[in-house]
Amino acid sequence: MKTYRTNNLFSLFNFRKKLRNSGTPAEVLLWQYLQNRKLAGRKFRRQHSIGNFIIDFYCPDEKLAIELDGEDHFWEEGMKRDAKKTAYLNSMGICVLRFENKWVFNDVDHVLGEIRKCFS
Repeated sequence: MKTYRTNNLFSLFNFRKKLRNSGTPAEVLLWQYLQNRKLAGRKFRRQHSIGNFIIDFYCPDEKLAIELDGEDHFWEEGMKRDAKKTAYLNSMGICVLRFENKWVFNDVDHVLGEIRKCFS
């Protein structure tokens, strides 16, 4: 039986790397709290792909995806794209949390608390 790789497809390697090297200010700030197992000892990956979708932050042990959304996510096309991504990830057993970028700047403790609530 042949298995197919769904995580970090090689075809997305360069795009993931580009995204990691040019993160939004909100991503950079949240990463400071998630990197090196700083949040409750959980390992997070930055710009991790599952299928053809790239997730801002992913915790494999918790099967938790965190997406930070800027303005383009609140237009009709962005919302459709996000709904498709969320449905796919949910079908893979992955919980998706979405936060507006401004929440990271205005109340990062609340954002971190919401993430912690998803830990088993």
